[in-house]
Amino acid sequence: MRRRLIQSTLAVVLVVIAVFGVSLVIVETRTISNSAQERVSSEAQRLASIVDSRLIGAGTVSAEVLKGQVTGERFAVIEIPGQSAIEVGTKPEGEVIRGRAMGEEGERVVVEEPRSTVSQEVGRTLLIIGLVALLAVVAAVLLAIRQANRLASPLTDLAETAERLGSGDPRPRHKRYGVPELDRVADVLDSSAERIGRMLTAERRLAADASHQLRTPLTALSMRLEEITLTDDPDTVKEEANVALTQVERLTDVVERLLTNSRDPRTGNAVSFDLDEVIQQQLAEWRPAYRQAGRAIVSSGKRHLQAVATPGAVAQVLAALIENSLMHGGGTVALRTRVTGNQAVVEVTDEGPGVPADLGARIFERTISGRNSTGIGLAVARDLAEADGGRLEMLQTQPPVFGLFLSRTPLKRPPAEDEEPTVR
Repeated sequence: MRRRLIQSTLAVVLVVIAVFGVSLVIVETRTISNSAQERVSSEAQRLASIVDSRLIGAGTVSAEVLKGQVTGERFAVIEIPGQSAIEVGTKPEGEVIRGRAMGEEGERVVVEEPRSTVSQEVGRTLLIIGLVALLAVVAAVLLAIRQANRLASPLTDLAETAERLGSGDPRPRHKRYGVPELDRVADVLDSSAERIGRMLTAERRLAADASHQLRTPLTALSMRLEEITLTDDPDTVKEEANVALTQVERLTDVVERLLTNSRDPRTGNAVSFDLDEVIQQQLAEWRPAYRQAGRAIVSSGKRHLQAVATPGAVAQVLAALIENSLMHGGGTVALRTRVTGNQAVVEVTDEGPGVPADLGARIFERTISGRNSTGIGLAVARDLAEADGGRLEMLQTQPPVFGLFLSRTPLKRPPAEDEEPTVR
């Protein structure tokens, strides 16, 4: 591209120089020739005036008298009636420029000058024009190189940026070049890089959340299936199978919830439900794991509370808290329900050492963990709670107490951007 820009610029300059240079040479040549002719004619007229004055005064004119009046390479012939012709100077060879004049006393003056003087002057003029043209070409080449670099280098950078985007590096460069069109392309590429970066982040987050959220119900389902394989009692098999089916439904709900949150984390399907049902479901799912660990899980507090949220999301939040207590806590895990204002609160606590003081304020941040876990569970749990208008907080660090706050009245959600408000 650089070569094409330089060649096109140079071609335009050469065409301009050819058109205007030839015209200028023709004009200057004619001007110099006309000036030389006028100069010789003026010289002849001047000599005629001198001869007239001499004839009127002294009555005679000689070559010695006129010798100092003809200078340079000029040659003059004065023809006076009744006298022989007077020649002054050296007669030039080759082509000459000739000027004639008639005096008042009837004399005739002819002045000649070699045409080579005109050719020399034309040559000097052509040399000057040629030097100017050469300087113009050099300046045009330098300007073309500069302009080509100014245009080609940004295009190279933009191509590298596009290649980086294609290779999975979505970092925007925020580099501009002072050319509006190229800056517009850079803006679009930076915007695309930011969008791709957000999409990649969302995909990585979805993959991490999915691996974490699906692990718990899959583990619980695996434990139920193991219980079925270890018993021959049909009633026990039936009971465990029903629980397994419930866990499969919960697993399906987890998948749907993850996909919904990946599209719009603010989307919720809040309904009014009995909080005891969700708590009892979690107790039934987690008791085998706690019995295997030699620990207990119990519930207490106010019964038959109605909360407004997504039951599946509340179950996932409680599962994350219960699993967190199983992995990092100790002793008995207790789920307590209470009412504060217009909110139903579920507190999850255990008898373990609690949360370290340096992690207390950051416990809900992603990748923050005190014991080599993924650090995703509590962050996902808080997102799920907030999606339905609730909140998840750490009420106490030692012993640890987490509180899930849920509204007891339906939320008034603003209309979506593509919905029109109802006018009554």
